[in-house]
Amino acid sequence: MFCFMCKSSLEDKPTTFMVEVENCIIIVKNVPSQVCSQCGETSYSDNVAAELEKIVSEARKDLMEIMVINYASRAA
Repeated sequence: MFCFMCKSSLEDKPTTFMVEVENCIIIVKNVPSQVCSQCGETSYSDNVAAELEKIVSEARKDLMEIMVINYASRAA
């Protein structure tokens, strides 16, 4: 696969996804991602993006100031 920003090659590697929801920062560690070797742009497969949406939706129920979730432990 190639980066949609700069067209360089993508590498599979885990990353950290962060989003702010209602004054809470949700951090999801160890997310399977494709990262551009040149510009660093991160992209996710459709399945991973759907799982991230599900994680954020579930985390909204228990909002704290900061919430850290390990993606790998949810996928098991």
